[in-house]
Amino acid sequence: MKIHFLKLFAIGTLFFLVSCENDSEDDLVDVTPPVTLVTYDANVKSIIDSNCIACHNDPPVNFAPMPLLTFAQVKEAVDNRGLLDRVSSEDISFLMPAGGPRLPQTTIDVILQWNTDGLLEE
Repeated sequence: MKIHFLKLFAIGTLFFLVSCENDSEDDLVDVTPPVTLVTYDANVKSIIDSNCIACHNDPPVNFAPMPLLTFAQVKEAVDNRGLLDRVSSEDISFLMPAGGPRLPQTTIDVILQWNTDGLLEE
């Protein structure tokens, strides 16, 4: 009886191990979360509003060279005025926001991703 039970157990275990293998990539399930597309309205505007418009208002103050109140103004600053270099700089004399601590890297990464995603508004 003991030998019969051990044979059944061994066969059952072997069946379980063999039945769980996956020989086809088509059977695999992708559990990677989708990549979020970063847009100005959904992600970047709140960063600019919270960290930049104290100086980059209309009119700009504290020697800020331009306002950053609209999508077009912020996009222009990225395309032609070095905004990405300013917010991602580690040089305290070049850093934005001026006189403040450097933005957290995760915040900077959102702005960089917005550029990578094509500077989309919505």
